[in-house]
Amino acid sequence: MVKLHIYLFRHGQTFYNKNGWFTGWKESKLSPEGRRHAEIIAKKLKNKKFEVAFQTHLSRSKDTLKPVLKNHPECRKVITDDRMIERNYGIYSGMSHDSFLKKYGEERYKEVHRGWDAKIPKGENFKQVEKRVKPFIKYLIDFMKRNKVSVALSSHGNSIRLFRKLWEKASIKDTVGWFIPYDKVYDYVIEV
Repeated sequence: MVKLHIYLFRHGQTFYNKNGWFTGWKESKLSPEGRRHAEIIAKKLKNKKFEVAFQTHLSRSKDTLKPVLKNHPECRKVITDDRMIERNYGIYSGMSHDSFLKKYGEERYKEVHRGWDAKIPKGENFKQVEKRVKPFIKYLIDFMKRNKVSVALSSHGNSIRLFRKLWEKASIKDTVGWFIPYDKVYDYVIEV
């Protein structure tokens, strides 16, 4: 029996995160603190082994993965897969949380920010994100078993919520309540 690992981590803090803006699928570079987060992740993974890494097309995912890869010559392939991309905030993307609160109020803010099936014009709620993360997990497990590889995933906070919900069999209440840290590595094991 061989143990394969999924090393899952969130990108480092971005300027949008720092300023309290709904980022969604918008580009936002890592802040200086975010670059520090990426180095912390790299240090935590330094003595782990993985042969394949996954990122999304957004620069924050790629830029967090770069320092990690410096310590991993065994990583033979980097795959871009947007099924693990951040939640799309639609018309709210790029809006500051403060502006949102002033315009729509606290109840709507709670609904959009942490509501499971909130209606978000041109965007996604958590229920919709789960619909793309679930097949990604199935694909990932099949990929790992077929190729007998461990993987690193440079992902996003809201897709990690759904990854954790599915993998850990967590409740919706727990899922929407979690804060996903910028400097934590989640380690999941598959036995082959």
